[in-house]
Amino acid sequence: MKNLIKVGVVAAGLFLGINKGNAQQKFAHINSAELLAAMPEIKTADANYQTFYKQKQTQLETMDGERVKKVTTYQEKAKTRSQANAESIDKELATLANEIQDLEKRIQDASTKADEELKKKREELYQPVYDKAQDAIKAVAKEKGFAYVFDTQQQSLLYFDGGEDIIASVKTKLGIAATPSTATVPSAKKP
Repeated sequence: MKNLIKVGVVAAGLFLGINKGNAQQKFAHINSAELLAAMPEIKTADANYQTFYKQKQTQLETMDGERVKKVTTYQEKAKTRSQANAESIDKELATLANEIQDLEKRIQDASTKADEELKKKREELYQPVYDKAQDAIKAVAKEKGFAYVFDTQQQSLLYFDGGEDIIASVKTKLGIAATPSTATVPSAKKP
């Protein structure tokens, strides 16, 4: 019985000590999408990315236009084939078919390369913005003594009640007016 009481006292002490330690930790939350949408750098990154995207799209459309012309030429040549000109037309059709295949391969390669370049450009343009937002969040969290800052934009947080929303403080840290923004945020990595 005496041991049971000792175990109970030790367990109660540990439980109270753990609760006391947890009570000292502060929690906050922020909506990363709202923060990023409010940052002027995101608008610049969006504009630069769209310009780069359109350049790549135009290059691919130009190549596809060439392919369409060759396919049309092939179809027109095939219509003029007869017994009398079969040998010469067949040679021309074979040459055109090889050119079309080569062009389709180049289009596929260019498309793959464009995808890689777009991914690299996205990271190049957006990562500094994400890093700046992350640094501001960390700075505000340290200034205000928060142990944890949850992102309410992420689906992993299903419920929050309480805590302090630090978006206004982070916007102030970044020099952004604390008004809501309606800009969209790309689906790339968020802080």
